Amino acid sequence: MDTIKIGLIGNGSISESHLQAYEANPKVQLWAVCDLNEERARKTAEKYDIPHVYTDYRELLANSEVQAVSICTWNNTHAEISIAALEADKNVLCEKPLCKTVDEALKVEEAVRKTGKMLQVGYVRRHASNIAVLKKFIDAGDLGDLYFAKASMIRRLGNPGGWFSDSERSGGGPLIDIGVHVIDLCWYLMGKPKVKSVSGNTYSKLGNRSNIENYDFYQAADYDASKNNVEDMANALVRFENGASLLVDVSFSLHAKQDSAQVNLYGTKGGAEVEPKLSIVTEQHNTMINIEPQITQPAFDFQGSFQNEINHFVDSCLGIIETNSPVEDGVEMIKILNAIYQSAAEGREIQF
Repeated sequence: MDTIKIGLIGNGSISESHLQAYEANPKVQLWAVCDLNEERARKTAEKYDIPHVYTDYRELLANSEVQAVSICTWNNTHAEISIAALEADKNVLCEKPLCKTVDEALKVEEAVRKTGKMLQVGYVRRHASNIAVLKKFIDAGDLGDLYFAKASMIRRLGNPGGWFSDSERSGGGPLIDIGVHVIDLCWYLMGKPKVKSVSGNTYSKLGNRSNIENYDFYQAADYDASKNNVEDMANALVRFENGASLLVDVSFSLHAKQDSAQVNLYGTKGGAEVEPKLSIVTEQHNTMINIEPQITQPAFDFQGSFQNEINHFVDSCLGIIETNSPVEDGVEMIKILNAIYQSAAEGREIQF
């Protein structure tokens, strides 16, 4: 088998990045699209020459020609649809997060085991070209043992509203939406150490600040300024069994001077700055040295990273490689995220 037929479930904004990447992959045929909004799905089918359109994901999964699916729906449907897809003999690329709860995550993991199918979690930042470069330095031991990481994703005014601000559908706010990206990236680059404990805080002080004028920000298709019950910001300290630690803070809304993204890792032989762009720090001959890798994309390239992610998924489906974002990683990340929310709610450290 040298080509694969793909079905897309959930035709919201993030699906466009999946569709563009699939269309650019010569091993793919876009075969089906499903969305609750039939008109939107039909427009997408026309744009990408997709022969089958559905409004019920079960009908798409019943199409025996579809071999794999991208799930781009609300977070609270990820587990249900992933399990159904696996049981329908499809391989799955599920957008992050894997689901909302640990119980759901374990059920998805069990479905992967029972069916023997493959599920890749959509941790797109693992697939960025600058991360591929950094990973070679880390794997070669150039940074030594990584013992501390610091990640920050701050939006001063960036609550997308709609399902993003509805905890029932999203599972939370900036922590589960954008925090999951940088927490996972640091954990992945640190070698996926086992978590020992988590201490977190969440704040709901500012709301979505829909009163602000003269400042544009992304809004979900179903944006409603009157509806918002997710946190404004969250921070956490994650301790690992090997003694390493991760410090993270993320926000949708914060009285910050500007939006910012910072991801740094520190090891015994060197360090690395991932955001805002890749830079490596070390020392030679008793002199500290900053290394600036000469690469086309030193910063996170959004669509380029999605292309790499989709290519990786397709090759995993075809048996050429094994996915680098398996279901087990998705389960571990849900455990961390849920522990941060639990720690914040109960005002105590959560031990694993």
